[in-house]
Amino acid sequence: MRPALWLQYALPHRFLSRLVLWGTRWTFAPWKNFLIGRIVRAYDVNLAEAETADFAAWPHFNAFFTRALKPGARPQPADPAAIACPADGRISQSGMISDGRILQAKGQSFSAAELLGDEAAAAPYRDGSFATVYLSPRDYHRVHMPLAGELVETVHIPGRLFSVAPFAVVGVPRLFARNERLVCHFQGEHGPFVVVLVGAMLVSGIGTVWRGVEVPPYASSITRRDYRGRGIRLERGAEMGRFNMGSTAIVLLPPAVGGFDATLVAEQPVRVGEAIGRQRAG
Repeated sequence: MRPALWLQYALPHRFLSRLVLWGTRWTFAPWKNFLIGRIVRAYDVNLAEAETADFAAWPHFNAFFTRALKPGARPQPADPAAIACPADGRISQSGMISDGRILQAKGQSFSAAELLGDEAAAAPYRDGSFATVYLSPRDYHRVHMPLAGELVETVHIPGRLFSVAPFAVVGVPRLFARNERLVCHFQGEHGPFVVVLVGAMLVSGIGTVWRGVEVPPYASSITRRDYRGRGIRLERGAEMGRFNMGSTAIVLLPPAVGGFDATLVAEQPVRVGEAIGRQRAG
């Protein structure tokens, strides 16, 4: 096993993530400006599209990391039937869910039931489709709706915090079904769909627009929150959540709702609002 992979198993995931939580929210100006500058230079972050590029405007590093963009920076598809990309980043994998299994990388897969933490909830997606988007440190870290839908339920599933960088996705079996994650179930015009926000090494939080900070605290058991009848409806392209540090978003669609473009390939760059699939007619 490569040393980098061995460390994924050996390191204290949650302890390190708690340190990052503290360090990325320290408001000491020289510290947060140093961190912001290092990331901007190392990853060639495009601040021209940010709502502000003034380091002083961000009270801490996490405020920079979850920065808003200028209005119109991520237009939605003109076609109302298009499925919009939920996040900036790169396609990790995309395609059909084969007999309930989702491709992670060559030679690696996991089941939809494992990912969602529920056999019954996974049943509609058994022969559906999926798209997995990896957000790197250089990317915009807010997640948007791929389709319009009403929030039905969230499921916070405990787990590890393996890195979701490409080397770990290739080397750690069932990674996305093992990491801590927030499963967001929606009901759209043509049926249900799911957006899964996957935590990762040094990722110190997941938030949603309807509840605020969801992670931490880290879960010790599966936590379900029922939003039926609450009228929380989000349009396609609306912000739904954000990662405090980078991670991965996975969208699952049942066959009756639609599918993702067969032209999507691993490592393909994508941005919020790009058309990456199409809803079924009718």
